[in-house]
Amino acid sequence: METRTALVTGAAQGLGREFAVALAGRGYRVAGFDLEPQPETAEQILDYVELVGDVSDPVAVEEGLERIIEQFGTLHVVVNNAGVYPAKPFEETTPEDWRRVMRVNLEAPFLVTRAALPHLKAAGWGRVVNIVSAAVLTAPPTMVPYVASKMGLIGFTRSLAAAVAPYGVTVNAIAPSMVRTATAERTVGADGGFEFVRSRQAVERTQEPADLVSTLLYVVDEGSGFLTGQTLNVSGGSAYL
Repeated sequence: METRTALVTGAAQGLGREFAVALAGRGYRVAGFDLEPQPETAEQILDYVELVGDVSDPVAVEEGLERIIEQFGTLHVVVNNAGVYPAKPFEETTPEDWRRVMRVNLEAPFLVTRAALPHLKAAGWGRVVNIVSAAVLTAPPTMVPYVASKMGLIGFTRSLAAAVAPYGVTVNAIAPSMVRTATAERTVGADGGFEFVRSRQAVERTQEPADLVSTLLYVVDEGSGFLTGQTLNVSGGSAYL
């Protein structure tokens, strides 16, 4: 079997770094795409392509995919992990706040997947994994744009799964709870945010990036070709489908 290649967006830290390292551990060649340089990710992966740019910029995305193909020759897995999650009362949400969340959380996965799809089809096998959120089920009132964007990404997942199934490509989503990352600790997890979410989970601890790895590896596994169009809720029992 040829060595497979994966692209992970938001790979500089948190979930993205955890996913990139886990995929490399399974033998994947990995490319990471982030607004920031990714030295801590790159130092843990032998065969790594670092892409620094904006995943909501169509030109940057096309150039990034060209670099991956130049370096690795093929692409098999796309993990759309990059996202933003500002918390703000709805009445204070500006049109630019709304557009920014939609650009990063919904339009960027569209752009990345659209650019990647010809390569997945050419490979005859592919996995697209979209990181959504259990917030679509718990509906926090101060995160209306975020919840709307992640519900949109679930719809994208379902419809695209039907569109690309004939090419051996699956599309699924993973919905975590509030994950302990550096960004979350500065924002939604601060001032009691982690404690609030934890109190509403059946599993009474804060979710760590490592808690999502086994689910990711299951979704991208060779044996998971009959799983597509699904949202896997991995949220410690904070919500039930």
